Amino acid sequence: MAAPAIAQYSESELAAEARAGLVRAGQKELPSKYLYDEIGSALFEVISVLPEYGLTRADERLMRRHAGDIVACLAGPVRVAELGSGSGRKTRWLLEAFSLRRPTTYCPIEISPTALARCESDLGQIERVSIVGFEQPYLDGLRAAASGRDAQDRMLVLFLGSTIGNFDRDAAERFLTEVRSILVPGDALLLGTDLEKPLPQLLKAYDDSLGVTAAFNLNILARMNRELGADFDLAAFRHEARYNSVFRRVEMHLSSTRNQTVAIPGAGCAVSFVEGETIWTESSHKYRAEDISGMAVRNGFRRSAQWLDSEWPFAESLLIAR
Repeated sequence: MAAPAIAQYSESELAAEARAGLVRAGQKELPSKYLYDEIGSALFEVISVLPEYGLTRADERLMRRHAGDIVACLAGPVRVAELGSGSGRKTRWLLEAFSLRRPTTYCPIEISPTALARCESDLGQIERVSIVGFEQPYLDGLRAAASGRDAQDRMLVLFLGSTIGNFDRDAAERFLTEVRSILVPGDALLLGTDLEKPLPQLLKAYDDSLGVTAAFNLNILARMNRELGADFDLAAFRHEARYNSVFRRVEMHLSSTRNQTVAIPGAGCAVSFVEGETIWTESSHKYRAEDISGMAVRNGFRRSAQWLDSEWPFAESLLIAR
């Protein structure tokens, strides 16, 4: 689970994807991007500070402690591009470390104009750091940022917060291949990955004692009630966090507590559930630290350095484009 900034999706997009995911035979699904409306994103901010959910704090610790080490690995002028920057809070330490060495350009890439404006405002005061924002999807923004580099610049792409874990493994590798196709040899990617950990610890992170994650997950049904006129009874669904050991991922589901039929007028359909049937809403794939070297090589990189958090198993890996 790694939150993107709030993105605006039209009711027609939500309707089409809800209908496709809920009416088909087999496992019902809803795309995880619809978890992150204004309410869902606010709930995720609470999740990120819960004692059970250590991922965000681990990511920030590594960036704070090793910003100087990361900068020391990269020679010459560097243009920094961050995929899904959000507010850029974790990136401040890295930019400050770069600014001690030479003037640096930072390119936050973000689909939310609100988050992009906040990022530019919050980080725009760092001396010797110029900000050029791109309100675009990841790859489109990266192409634009790379095309604006000076001839001597190296690119450093940041993909933090274990966002890569939201991709199925094959999709994650295809994404890394696409990122590499935009870069030139010597460019770099700093990749955050959440690591495997004891199962009780892992499941508590996605099913906290206060029920915040449950509220976050159930909000996707409330969103369809608000935006599509659906009549989901939230009390008739229960949040479940499961670990799929075959694919090494945590799955979030919403389980129907009874037989029921839900009307979704805005999607032009009605959906029947039997007791215990679930809607799969999100996956979070977990890695082993040693996985990253092989993944790097398969997609045109080599692993140059890696920093591990000891309090909450998490890795930041510096990959160099070959």
